Amino acid sequence: MNEVHYQYFNSPYGELVLGTFDNKLCLCDWRYRKMRAEVDARLSKCLNANFVEARNEIIDDTNEQLDEYFNYKRQIFTIPLLMAGTVFQKSVWSELLNVRFGTTSSYLQLAEKIGNKKAVRAVASANGANAISIIIPCHRIIGSNGQLVGYAGGLSAKEKLLNLEQDLFNQA
Repeated sequence: MNEVHYQYFNSPYGELVLGTFDNKLCLCDWRYRKMRAEVDARLSKCLNANFVEARNEIIDDTNEQLDEYFNYKRQIFTIPLLMAGTVFQKSVWSELLNVRFGTTSSYLQLAEKIGNKKAVRAVASANGANAISIIIPCHRIIGSNGQLVGYAGGLSAKEKLLNLEQDLFNQA
């Protein structure tokens, strides 16, 4: 059986689980999220893999880039990604990568961008199933009314991430 190598990363806003498969990052998610077991099971099934605690170059690069991000030194991540999910989920996650640092979008806008404005609930569900948090920036998606809604790391972490990205005084 294949292996997903994983390690933990202590961010300023909570502990993350980092995982790699085939020299790509497939997991950067909140360790204590409500859907932790479901996300891990989906990855295990999609990749036909067991989780093994191990360190590798992709995890080290991810640690470094996350440290830079949290210290206002990085806005764009350059880690190879492996999205494990349905075709629809992957389309939503790919579109999330176009929501730029320091900006937000809504579930409706995201649905429109993937060409299905009636799929707002499905887009929200796919957003919530994102296993590569921060790097695939699901935290940048807010309600159409401008309110912070749903986030695997909790609304406090979402607010802190958005504030970090909008803090013009600390950006390099």
